[in-house]
Amino acid sequence: MSSRVPECFEQVTAVVKANLFFEGKVASHTLLFPDGTKKTLGLIYPGVYTFNTGAPERMEITSGSSKAKVAGASDWTGYSAGAAFDVPGNSSFEISVEEGVLEYVCSFR
Repeated sequence: MSSRVPECFEQVTAVVKANLFFEGKVASHTLLFPDGTKKTLGLIYPGVYTFNTGAPERMEITSGSSKAKVAGASDWTGYSAGAAFDVPGNSSFEISVEEGVLEYVCSFR
């Protein structure tokens, strides 16, 4: 699934405190939009990580490459810059970065 993330987001509130996971190997910052929606911008360093979701999420890859597997899927799917995948609410996904740093935008729905 492909995606077109803008190069910048305007008229947002950026939360200064970072969200750190897995001993700092995953880091993100929250953006709050005037319409009440929320996104996070983040970095994922090499490793394999599992995330649980509350609300549905859309992960858009802006740089780097990864493999991901949404709960219930039997196979990993590769994603690189310009690609996206959706995760249902109250679910989970695994993401694997083999080398470099993955950059992403996560939209909460």
